[in-house]
Amino acid sequence: MDLYSKLTKNYISGEWKNGNGNTELEVDNPYSGEIIGKIKTASIDDINEAYESAKEAQKIWKDKNPFERSQIMEKAVQLFESHREELVNILIKESGSSHLKANVEVDFVIAITKESASFPLRMGGEIIPSLVAGKENRIYRKPVGVVGVIGPFNFPMYLAQRSVAPALATGNGVVLKPDSQTPVSGGTILAKIMEEAGVPKGLFNVVIPNRKEVGDRMIEHPIPRVISFTGSTGVGRHIGEVCGRLIKKSILELGGNNALLVLEDADIDRAVNSALFGKFMHNGQICMSLNRIIVHEKLHDKFVDKFVSLAKKIKVGNPEEKDTLIGPLINKRSIETILSHIDKAKSEGAKIVLEGKVEGNVMHPYILIGSNEVATAQNEMFGPVATIIKVKTDQEAIEIANDTQYGLSGAVHAGTVERGVEVAKQIVTGMVHVNDQSVNDEPLIAFGGEKDSGIGRFGGIRSLLEFTTEQWISTQSDERESPFHVNYLK
Repeated sequence: MDLYSKLTKNYISGEWKNGNGNTELEVDNPYSGEIIGKIKTASIDDINEAYESAKEAQKIWKDKNPFERSQIMEKAVQLFESHREELVNILIKESGSSHLKANVEVDFVIAITKESASFPLRMGGEIIPSLVAGKENRIYRKPVGVVGVIGPFNFPMYLAQRSVAPALATGNGVVLKPDSQTPVSGGTILAKIMEEAGVPKGLFNVVIPNRKEVGDRMIEHPIPRVISFTGSTGVGRHIGEVCGRLIKKSILELGGNNALLVLEDADIDRAVNSALFGKFMHNGQICMSLNRIIVHEKLHDKFVDKFVSLAKKIKVGNPEEKDTLIGPLINKRSIETILSHIDKAKSEGAKIVLEGKVEGNVMHPYILIGSNEVATAQNEMFGPVATIIKVKTDQEAIEIANDTQYGLSGAVHAGTVERGVEVAKQIVTGMVHVNDQSVNDEPLIAFGGEKDSGIGRFGGIRSLLEFTTEQWISTQSDERESPFHVNYLK
């Protein structure tokens, strides 16, 4: 943990420093409860300095040769690759990630940084014909200026870098606020690597405040023109309201209540395997995790038997052991919330077919059979809890899948790809995966949700567009005729 202990400071104006807030944040290992770091939190003045620093550094950065900006991002890719073991260890210690999940997360970080390295060379404009004789219309793509990024605790490193890398690559300054439960894996480790890669001092800042002390300063500050937030729908709605009032752009990737539809002609073994991964990867603490499994009545009983049998065999416990697949939830409060939903679902008629147990912050799998109205189906569990719902037809499955305020991800298992796609097209959600599970993310593909699952898209050209703006500049080569021309007004 030597590297970790060196990263327990804010990174502001190119310097590692204690914050000027009134709180000392204690960061614990969610599995052991051990305090692994203490951080002096940032104040409003620190946030102001970070934004001012990003603004000043961006004035130079935006005009740096695109090839130089690309080379710096490529250097960051190399550093992420060479420090993989340390990054994985930090994710395990701080976020409770299993070895599998931590390595997947580092893969995602490398991939989005690699893709972002191409952005400086893809910022070209275009020339468009004009209605006016002698006029040339030029469209220039430009950085927005400064971006504020607010990250979550579940995939802290990747879901921060997913905004940080494209924003920096397209010529912006960035101020990142990681979740207070994962300030190193979601914040300062990124600052360290980008610093070593050659990002200019002051351009990228990481602040770790106590929100009770700083309120909405991170989003209300006048400098950032874009706020990128990943987290709960409730907080995202508030951020969207603040940004709307201040006429700022918000990019919001929020919660999900994702469904797997198992149609009557599906390969049941493939469907069960997908359900296991889509539900229990990182203990269900993924916005794309399966929450509801909707199964045709012809396959229902057999599916339940296989799913429960295999769920019992998943190794649960210490994430430092390489074969552990389910480790701790992020905190005790999360477990208490999930257990209250399970109790409510039972009172609403749901049947528990696999009753887990709780050991510290570790929750063993729970599997329920119920309707779409029970609490565990209505609410995003964000834990290892699945609700299986029996249906009679494809149409009923589609209606149940859509009967939620969310629309982030989902999956359909069908006998043929074509049938699966036809069903998938009727599900109101940003992403659906046929004969696969719901937890998919790729650096070139549009990632984002519908309804209460968010606004905006990440991935490939869409990330480039989200963190840039367009300016129309026209030129007039021939003198333009006008009724106000001096010749007409003689």
